[in-house]
Amino acid sequence: MKVKNILLMLFCLFLLSPAVFADSDPKEDAEADQKAMKEFLVSDVVAEFNKTAYAYAVFPTIGKGGLVVGGAHGKGRVYLDGKVTGEVSMTQLSIGFQGGGQAYRQVIFFENKKAYDEFTAGKFEFGAQAEAIVITSSAGASTGTEGKSANADSAQAKGEYHNGMVVFTMGKGGLMYQASIGGQKYKFKPVN
Repeated sequence: MKVKNILLMLFCLFLLSPAVFADSDPKEDAEADQKAMKEFLVSDVVAEFNKTAYAYAVFPTIGKGGLVVGGAHGKGRVYLDGKVTGEVSMTQLSIGFQGGGQAYRQVIFFENKKAYDEFTAGKFEFGAQAEAIVITSSAGASTGTEGKSANADSAQAKGEYHNGMVVFTMGKGGLMYQASIGGQKYKFKPVN
């Protein structure tokens, strides 16, 4: 059974966008960040957090794939006062009901310096029950948020900070039957 799971995991990683793993230049990164934030800021809920947050981390593309065993990976940057303070990579391995593959955007808002410092301390991981708020948007349609799972924290479901952080995701295509961010591991590297 282990060999089967390893082969399935390798297949899932193959599904992930090669662009997620490729090196890119800072100018392209900044443009991708701006484009992602522009998409997120169409939502009034996200725009309000953007106005009041201490800092934020944005991931223009996270690739995710899975069939019972899944994986996700993405690269992003952390911003404080409009300036990049560091680069961050995210990886996630999950087992459970899921199927498909997708690329999505993600933004994490930090309510205060304490939450920012915790996230940028080097390595950070969301707990198993952590959930993101899914933002839906399409050309000519209104923007809204999708429902949460039954076990989601009530603060998360209302779009409030939980332990000083709130996470929003927005699909870029594909189909995936899971919205959990539980187990996402982040590695932060400060900009020189």
